[in-house]
Amino acid sequence: MSILNMNTEMYETCIQEKVSASELHLYDMIVIGGGPGGYTAALYAARADLDTIVLEKLSAGGQMALTGQIDNYPGFEDGIDGYSLGEKMKKGAERFGARSLLTEVISLSLSGAVKTIETSDGTLYGKTIVVATGASPRELGVEGEKELAGKGVSYCAACDGMFYKGKTVVIVGGGNSAAADALILSRICKKVILIHRRDTLRATKIYHEPLFQAKNVEFCWNSVVTGLLADDKITGVRLQNRKTGEESELACDGVFISVGRKPATESVKEQLSLDPSGYIIADESTRTNIPGVFAVGDVRTKALRQVVTAVADGAVAVHYAEEYLAKNFHLP
Repeated sequence: MSILNMNTEMYETCIQEKVSASELHLYDMIVIGGGPGGYTAALYAARADLDTIVLEKLSAGGQMALTGQIDNYPGFEDGIDGYSLGEKMKKGAERFGARSLLTEVISLSLSGAVKTIETSDGTLYGKTIVVATGASPRELGVEGEKELAGKGVSYCAACDGMFYKGKTVVIVGGGNSAAADALILSRICKKVILIHRRDTLRATKIYHEPLFQAKNVEFCWNSVVTGLLADDKITGVRLQNRKTGEESELACDGVFISVGRKPATESVKEQLSLDPSGYIIADESTRTNIPGVFAVGDVRTKALRQVVTAVADGAVAVHYAEEYLAKNFHLP
């Protein structure tokens, strides 16, 4: 793309947004999401002298900030809590000049050389966009679930487990997250009952032995939760056996829902290609179907969603963003 074409598009954008060219601040990179992938991208971009800003609606770290203890991120021999790690990542990026803005993204226009982002604090323009919006826990979808969140319904064992010390809790799910949550809660709670719709765990084998050996962990196979029992807080769950159709009730003090995650792609679903589960289609290059737009971390298609893989994505995205900028904006 020639400089002339680029400037024409910038001019047209200015006209549409009713701003003068002198008022248009064009960032080299706008990162949407301040999790580990987002702030790593910001760090690498800022160190490469790219004008970079990170947009985050809550706090540094994203979903990671809700994790009480992270033991599988290299460099912290005693582990570290997710909030502290998020703050460290933010400070590392800002040390090299990256900006952070607490704001909510309302809409995006990703086509063309100049990308436009409408936020609750105004309009921003960027040459490249890194989508690092992550994924949030998937809800079970039973009546009263939203109302009982924080009143016995939880989605994070590491965050809320201590509230149920010495009590009986239910975990719904059978994957790695559910198995990991069950192990965490088995060290805190009197009894942990794992409810799974199949007759065996989907979790990797590393979780099987410690779970089956835990004396206070029980399994309720081939069952689904069809309702929540509560007065002002959870008192139990209503179950249905998928094979026999038999219904039953199970008393408990808390319900931990661990049935997968939902990617935060609502704002880009009409522009970026998504897989059937709603994740942005992007390979290990992190490039999406739109030139100059990259997807990193839990929001993109990938085999493993961990802090360390999100961080790797952030670094890779900047590598390809620099190539894109050099080719299309004639940067050195």
